[in-house]
Amino acid sequence: MNPPLDLTEVKRVLEAVLLSSGGALTLTELKRVFEVELGNEFLRRALEELKADWRGRAVELVLVADGWRFQTRSEAQPYLDRLNPEKPPRYSRAVLETLAVIAYRQPVTRGDVENIRGVVVNSQIVKTLEERGWIEVVGHKDVPGRPALFATTRQFLSDLNCRALSELPPLPEMARDLIPSEAMEVQRAAGE
Repeated sequence: MNPPLDLTEVKRVLEAVLLSSGGALTLTELKRVFEVELGNEFLRRALEELKADWRGRAVELVLVADGWRFQTRSEAQPYLDRLNPEKPPRYSRAVLETLAVIAYRQPVTRGDVENIRGVVVNSQIVKTLEERGWIEVVGHKDVPGRPALFATTRQFLSDLNCRALSELPPLPEMARDLIPSEAMEVQRAAGE
């Protein structure tokens, strides 16, 4: 029988596992690393202490929808971009609008998205979002034709550094950011 691990040793193991992991790890996955059974509360406490240990450094421990992961702080991004200048994928306005409708109104059918956006949704848009791992079919609406119901994934939340949909910005705030400043000036002038 193995002796119980102390908190310092658990944190050291968690640090090694999370730093070497290719992505976020859930509590269940982290528990499998240890030969002794660790309780969820003990493991959470160890993770929170490890997070505090890394506070103020260029790398931080965060909890996202997919689990716990180490990531660089946003302030370090300009330096990383100079080292590895990759262009992030650019998404069309139609893709982003479709994603926003799904995120804020889920679960929705393609027809629901079309009604909200006021235009036909190209099947390539849905395919792009599915390939990115941001949306998935979560069921079918109980109407003739049984259209697919789409919802966002845990990957979508993790990519946005969120744990839950409730952490998404309020819709009016997001819509304000999407309207060009010139259009907002025209709207303000028309309202006066």
